This record gives sequence, C-alpha cells and structure tokens, in this order.
Amino acid sequence: MEPATDAAPTVTSEASGSAQPAIRVCCWGTRGSIPAPGPATAQYGGNTPCLEVRLGDELVILDAGTGIRALGTSLLAEQDAPRASIFLTHFHWDHIQGFPFFMPLYNPASSLRIMGPKQLDVDIQTLFAGQMGPIYFPIPYEAISAQTVFGHLNEGTWEEGDICISAMRVRHPSFTVGYRIERAGKSLVYIPDNELEGDDPQGLVDCRQELVNFVGDADVLIHDSMYTDEEYQAKAGWGHSTFRQALELADEGGVKRLLFFHHSPDREDAELSEILSDRREMALSRGFGFDIEAASEGNEILI
Repeated sequence: MEPATDAAPTVTSEASGSAQPAIRVCCWGTRGSIPAPGPATAQYGGNTPCLEVRLGDELVILDAGTGIRALGTSLLAEQDAPRASIFLTHFHWDHIQGFPFFMPLYNPASSLRIMGPKQLDVDIQTLFAGQMGPIYFPIPYEAISAQTVFGHLNEGTWEEGDICISAMRVRHPSFTVGYRIERAGKSLVYIPDNELEGDDPQGLVDCRQELVNFVGDADVLIHDSMYTDEEYQAKAGWGHSTFRQALELADEGGVKRLLFFHHSPDREDAELSEILSDRREMALSRGFGFDIEAASEGNEILI
C-alpha cells in the first residue's frame, strides 16, 4: 500500500494561457478497488483515489485513498499548519483507506474540514471512527488532534469565496456522489465511480440528461473508466463504466478534456497505454473534439 516515493508530483501539463491557473490538480492516487503497486503499474500508479486541488489559497482534497498518505507528508513538509477541505465521494475501502495514515490528522495545528455524503442514518464522523476501531486499526480515533469539522453534502452545492462545489448522486452501490468544482470561470468534474449503462445498481431513475448537464462544458472531466466493453459484459451492475462509455459522456457534455480514472488493479501500464491509443483513434474517427488522457500519479493539471 506504500507509494514508491513521497516526492511531490511533477508538472506534466501546461496552464491554459495563464501564469496563475484558476484550478490546479495533482493526482496522488488513480487506481480503483485495491492498491496495485509494482513495476507493471509504475507509470499510471498503484495508489487508490486521491486528488489535490488548489484553488488559489484554498486546498481541496478529493477522496482519501492510499494516495493521501504521501500527500499528507508533502503538506507537512511545506507548512507547519496545513489547512484543507476533504471531500469524499463515498466510503468504499479504496476511497477511505488512506485516511488514518494522513499525518496532518495528528498535528494539533492542522485545520481540516471533512465533507461527504451521509450513508443512511450514519454520519461520516461515525464512519471514520468505526474504520479506526481496534479491530481494524491500532491507533484509536481519539488520537486525532487536528482541528476537525465534519459536514454532509449528499447533493446540492457548497460555496466559499469564489469557489463553488456541486455534488450529484451517481450510479454506484452505496450513496455515491460526483463533484463539480468551479472557480473563475473554470471547471473540474470528478466522478471516479459511476455506471453509465446497464441496470442501475441503486434503482435510481434515469439521470442521464442530468449527468450530461452536470459535466456540461467542463474544462476537465475525470471519470470512471474501469473496464473494456468486453470486461463489462461479466461485470454489469458492479457500478463502473467502460472507456467507450466515458468517451460518449464527454462528447455529449461538450467537455474539453477527459481523463480515464479508477484504473483496474489488474490493468498493467502497457495494456492501459494501448487502450488509450485505441480510444484516441476511436474518438478521432467519430469526430470527438476533446483531449483524452489516462490519469497517472504525478500528473499536474492546470486549468
């Protein structure tokens, strides 16, 4: 579960004509379901979901997979009193298993706001405390010394200053949301777990048009692309999408840039690179006019 290095991500993409981007995103974890470290996954990364999003002076962290451990180390190296808001999409293991290893939690000078969708009648603070119970973890929840505030965002919007974060429920087991972050006329949409086709695992009404509107005109869409079409045939109803399905959503929504995300733990770098090349050719043949990438640890995306 440990990353190969705690070094900060390097810039691999350029700002869109501005020395000070409205939104800066660093990928600390891009893998789905379970960490998959090793030489065969080093290019795209083996840590589970975590994004660092810089919005001017504000820091937003999306999900607390194993990637958040190295992020925490980096934050403490750059400042004595980290301040951040952590937004969780849901509470499946791969999205929270790095939380107890996020060292700013144990720094009394840290200030952390932790937001996410309430699960039935269980609030998110109780969910985290349960994860750190003695059966699962040796350090008690009471050891957390950071200044923490917990809140719920099942759907709707959260605003602070010039930042607007909207949440929309998506098709994935448990109450799962995607987020749209907007600042200074720029937008990032993050939907790491979502089944775009097939039977709805949650029995939700058809929300395709609502989803198209939610991702509409986004500068960057980071979306679940866990399966090939062939793999999906045996895994329909598991709550995940295919590369093709993500491409078609991005086209419908008129997004400018798509990043495949939540890579299968069985997907080695060479295969993922081959799929990316094939999907770029598919997009070109169908006249899709947006950039296509596969998210990788160390990516920095400037919007």
